[in-house]
Amino acid sequence: MTIATEEEDAKPDTPRRFRWRRVTGWTIGSLVGVPLIAFWVAYLVLDVRSPQDVLAGLDKTVVLQYADGSELLKVLPADGDRLFVPYSQVPAKLRDAIIATEDPTFWDNQGFDPTGIGRAFLTGVGGGSGITQQYIKKSTGDAEASLWRKFAELVLATKITQEQSKEQIFESYVNIISFGRGTFGPAAAMNAYFGKKLDDSITWSEAAFLAGMIQSPSVHDPAASGDAHAARRWQYVRDKLVARGYVKSDEQMAYPGAEILPPSETRAGRVTYDEFHIKQQVLAELEQDGFPLSRLQQGNMTVETTLDRGMQDVAKKALLDRLKREPKEFRGALVAADPKTGAVRAYYGGDQGIRDYAGTSHATGSAFFPFTLATVLRRGYGADLPIPSPEKLEFLGETFQYPDVCSPKCTSRKAMASQAITPFIALAKQVGPDALSETARQAGIPEAVDGVPTLREKDGFLIGAGIAVGRYPLRPLDVMGAYGTFAANGHRATPHLVAKVRDRSGEVVWEHPDTSGPAFGGDDVSRRVADGVTGTLATALPDGRPAALRTGEAEHGIGPDNQDAWAVGYTSQLVTAVWIGSDDDRLLKDATGAKLTGDVVPADIWRGFMVAAHRGQPVRPLSGGGLPVVRR
Repeated sequence: MTIATEEEDAKPDTPRRFRWRRVTGWTIGSLVGVPLIAFWVAYLVLDVRSPQDVLAGLDKTVVLQYADGSELLKVLPADGDRLFVPYSQVPAKLRDAIIATEDPTFWDNQGFDPTGIGRAFLTGVGGGSGITQQYIKKSTGDAEASLWRKFAELVLATKITQEQSKEQIFESYVNIISFGRGTFGPAAAMNAYFGKKLDDSITWSEAAFLAGMIQSPSVHDPAASGDAHAARRWQYVRDKLVARGYVKSDEQMAYPGAEILPPSETRAGRVTYDEFHIKQQVLAELEQDGFPLSRLQQGNMTVETTLDRGMQDVAKKALLDRLKREPKEFRGALVAADPKTGAVRAYYGGDQGIRDYAGTSHATGSAFFPFTLATVLRRGYGADLPIPSPEKLEFLGETFQYPDVCSPKCTSRKAMASQAITPFIALAKQVGPDALSETARQAGIPEAVDGVPTLREKDGFLIGAGIAVGRYPLRPLDVMGAYGTFAANGHRATPHLVAKVRDRSGEVVWEHPDTSGPAFGGDDVSRRVADGVTGTLATALPDGRPAALRTGEAEHGIGPDNQDAWAVGYTSQLVTAVWIGSDDDRLLKDATGAKLTGDVVPADIWRGFMVAAHRGQPVRPLSGGGLPVVRR
């Protein structure tokens, strides 16, 4: 063992050791110095716009167009919805609710939350943006997901924190932030949702509701997503208020659903109810794609939708003309799309009120059975193999009993044509509920809608016997899209209403990407599954055009009467879903006194629309068209 001596330790640096230290020094200096210099330069060059300037920039009209470029509707700023509210006039309850939800460290941080940013960087979840950064993002109109935008945001957050008080920053933020319904600032929001003046009489419940709108107003507005979704968002804000000490856990608070007014757009008569539904769907979709209403207004942008003016008019006429002959409580929806691209060509959610029936979930009943068949086909079985057709059977603890209308020698094809029920419950029992759910999702049924899992029990996890009989509610928009997968030879495309976004000069700044791809595995398997389903649904339109159609109905509770009825089908060019029901869960009888079924009112509407929509279009073969055609 050799021990170094003092003489050896004191040896002078060699040229090699000196060069290494110099390189190391330069490297460390660059890593520290370059970002500091960049930060300082940006600090000197960049500046924050005043809220008054930003408000003036937001006052622009957003035009929504049909696919042919003609005007669909305009999104106008509401009168008086940009009144500036000084910090001293923002009620303490609303201020606390916003801070508790959006930036709990606001009063202490330096304009940004390093923990939140680090978490977002490591996990990819959330942007780490607090109130100061949100204000800067809104004031610059730059929502691009880039490192430069985030860097500039941090520089400006630091600068504004040093130049302005926290009260001034909050005042600027709360006056340019969107609360939905075309409103900017708390005064406009309080009036739009509650019809009240903004003052200290605001309740904790109202404050929690308004604070909950900020994150995603086009989605959280109960007029768009229903009270159930809005109540969940309200509960989230209430929990934050309790957890952060603003409200005691035993404080009496309740979701203020009864106090919330209909949207001011409809009350003012600016758009019809059916146009309002389209507007809300388009804005919600754009928000998910990174184009919230505030960004559209700042950029004076134009939105080109996928909707076809002619088909939209035909959809409304076909549905309303047929419902005139039915009981007044009947409600309806119709959605149609190009199955190859998912581009929605017609969207009609009703005109009786703010409830959008095309975007609201309803029980599918026997209209779910094509997904059961697809599950069997995925496993390599054919539609002509014998299957059981019992009058009574048990599945997951529930007993089902229906007349046997498929025997003798029942097959999936025969069961589909005869509207039999128990054969499909028997198939569901054979493949299991998880497989049914998986197939429906592969076809295009989303995992969740507005945060609520689909094809599940109320606990959000269990799949019960209800999946076998279509008891779980689904939106017509999603059912249409999933059937479109069968129409497109097994290729799934996401239904969408937005095609392009253009800036004020007409340049395309965003275009919907192609999302299509094989749904059930590879191309061969997906085509075989789609052809098999199409073959069992084969029919023809009144003009002789080959088509596929499935009609179905959902029972009211566990009784023999029905509360929802469907007609869903397609050609190779267009897939359409029609739903008929009512505003509440009740048994329904049509004008003749017969219980509501899918093969009467919904099927009439479906055929009327499909014939008119295809007028002048070439006749094209249907996937699985070599199989027998059965008129329905």
